[in-house]
Amino acid sequence: MQGCLEKGSLVSFPSPLKPCKKHVRIRPCNRLSIQADVSTFALRNRTNVNSNHNMSNNMNDAYSNELQVYVNQEKAAVDLLNSVGKLLFDKSIELVIFRNHLVDTSVSEILRLHKYAAEVVNRPISIFDTADLARTLYELDLAPAKIDIGKLASEWLAERDRVHSMEDFLTGKLQNFMTEGNHGFEPRDVILYGFGRIGRLAARELIKQAGKGQQLRLRAIVVRSVNDTDLVKRASMLANDSVHGRFAGTIDVDTSTQSLICNGQRVHFIGAPDPSAVDYTAYGIKNAIVIDNTGTLRDDKELSKHLMSKGVSKVLLTAPGKGVPNIVYGINHRDLDIENQNIFSAASCTTNAISPILKVIEDKLGILSGHIETVHAYTNDQNLLDNMHSKERRGRSAAINMVITETGAGKAVTKVIPGLENKLTANAVRVPTPNGSLAILHLQLKTKTNKEDVNNMVRKAALEGDLVNQIYYSINPELVSSDIIGNECCSVYDSPATIIGNDGNSVVLYTWYDNEYGYTKQVIRLAKYISKVRRNIYY
Repeated sequence: MQGCLEKGSLVSFPSPLKPCKKHVRIRPCNRLSIQADVSTFALRNRTNVNSNHNMSNNMNDAYSNELQVYVNQEKAAVDLLNSVGKLLFDKSIELVIFRNHLVDTSVSEILRLHKYAAEVVNRPISIFDTADLARTLYELDLAPAKIDIGKLASEWLAERDRVHSMEDFLTGKLQNFMTEGNHGFEPRDVILYGFGRIGRLAARELIKQAGKGQQLRLRAIVVRSVNDTDLVKRASMLANDSVHGRFAGTIDVDTSTQSLICNGQRVHFIGAPDPSAVDYTAYGIKNAIVIDNTGTLRDDKELSKHLMSKGVSKVLLTAPGKGVPNIVYGINHRDLDIENQNIFSAASCTTNAISPILKVIEDKLGILSGHIETVHAYTNDQNLLDNMHSKERRGRSAAINMVITETGAGKAVTKVIPGLENKLTANAVRVPTPNGSLAILHLQLKTKTNKEDVNNMVRKAALEGDLVNQIYYSINPELVSSDIIGNECCSVYDSPATIIGNDGNSVVLYTWYDNEYGYTKQVIRLAKYISKVRRNIYY
């Protein structure tokens, strides 16, 4: 037949790979079978085209639906942020989501925090519920407070069917926060003595937290001397930071009064080499707390000089101190006699980083012994290039060397957790990074344990109890030092890095810390406590 090969005929196909021929026997066929095959192919082709078309439409619909869901969530986040601002400035009520702050937070960050709640806190919450709850909170008559809207949203999800309305639910949860008449409290004046790394970050944070009914208000910054040129330079240093970025606000320089106006707040710069000879009342400052961040005055005798100046009532040192209470807020701050004691120390950044984790492990499992090794960012105490230094090794260039040096954190932590006395050793390695440090805790425990149990202990402490502001529980297996810069917790626990020895009694724990900002947040928390400007807290 024309167009077909006859039965039994052979055809040769030249192989592109081999010079020999390959013989293939072809099945006999006829014209009808060809037509049927063509018709079947056409039908299948049309079916595939229709199927692909339907699949494309379905994918487009899914894309549009998913995008619309996200847009609706963004709208709810904007609504939530609006309530956050109104509550803060109109009623001195600060909202957080499972300890994460919402002030100056972007819409995308708000949504990320809701995802964080589901992944880490194991409490899935809805952005629509949190927005509605915040809006309802604004209508209630509440005293100044710090409220975890994430916790409320989680409880609302579980209890909504048992209450008449959202307002009744909130009234029941916050009945001790209700008040009549005057809601405010007298804010406390703050003087920053020194304007270095911690001083500038403290200034930024105090200015950021200011608003109607703020707890602490920055009134003055003391340096050795003040002139117009230096004031402009100091304003620039406050506005720009190589590690923490630009200041979120406005700064105006007023050389006529030697002051800066930061977000509408006038802050006086005072030149005073002698801490005992300043009349702060001449600047309208009274009953102030001095936060000494110079690092030069370290014991009770030297620090007491601040109390000789008019307008000062309390002193807080941002370094370990001798003869004064060394405090890690969240652990031993309740041991203070704030009525009769006037000088306090916020300990060191490393002590604040390791103490929360050690507190959890000591309370739950017991610690027999241990060694703390800190991998610490370099500091201003080191040399940029090789030069003389009073301490061993620190004279070598900080920018290109890892430098073994000492740390007092092993001993200092025993002032915070007395049960660890004579149980810990410690050392430090300074590394060429400007900020972001790591503490490695090698511990021998009294009780056998495993990785899951240890991590769950720390996770629970990060979400419930006295250490929720101190411990950040990270599940990120890709976490590196730059990721923790700007973290408001003094201890960022790296749960994937936990190591348990074969005996079950030896553990290695890793906790990161922003040795500048995380520590500064602890200083301010302690300053609020000793100044007695504490708000109601719902965590």
